[in-house]
Amino acid sequence: MPKKGGSHIKIRDLRGGMDGVAVEGWIAEVGEKREVVTRFGKTYVMVAVLEDETGRIILNLWRDQINIAKPNCLVRIEGGFVREYSGRLELNVGSRGKVVVL
Repeated sequence: MPKKGGSHIKIRDLRGGMDGVAVEGWIAEVGEKREVVTRFGKTYVMVAVLEDETGRIILNLWRDQINIAKPNCLVRIEGGFVREYSGRLELNVGSRGKVVVL
């Protein structure tokens, strides 16, 4: 399982607890931007769906990442981490990670 500094992997190979992953895929769907209050204050979050030829995964985008991800856009997630929430996997891009448009 890739950890910090991991190489590019496919969505089907993602597992809960993985950290530092790089994944490429298309933004298949985007939700509405919404304001939330975290322990760090108010910010914005948007839920999207990332897809490659092997599967789909929920992608949580925060702050400026929201403006990068557009439907049908090919992106690479760098430094992502995977968590299981309500029985499903979710890919997150934290403050150390980034979303790159390809």
